Amino acid sequence: MIPVPGGVRIWIATGVTDMRRGMHGLALQVQQSLKRDPHAGDLYIFRGRKGDLCKILWHDGVGLSLYAKRLDRGRFIWPFLGDGVIAISPSQMACMLEGIDWRNPQMTWRPRAAG
Repeated sequence: MIPVPGGVRIWIATGVTDMRRGMHGLALQVQQSLKRDPHAGDLYIFRGRKGDLCKILWHDGVGLSLYAKRLDRGRFIWPFLGDGVIAISPSQMACMLEGIDWRNPQMTWRPRAAG
């Protein structure tokens, strides 16, 4: 899990990203395509074409970090609204990274009785 401090904004880059890009290529995409500062301390999440790989770019004030996660089964739930960004909460990001539909999470089990 990424240790996200309070106040950090989390952005999903909508659309599809070339997953061959490394940290400098993704930082350049944040700056040029998304018109944002990649060194401002926000998290940017990118997804590849197949949907089973995502990369997270984050500048923590000391340096730039790149995290990657590939799902063994399934795909990451992703908004396709053209090019741009969508803000999500840390709990939505946690759901998304586990392969759960972060837009409308459902409880999978509910107790029938208290005792």
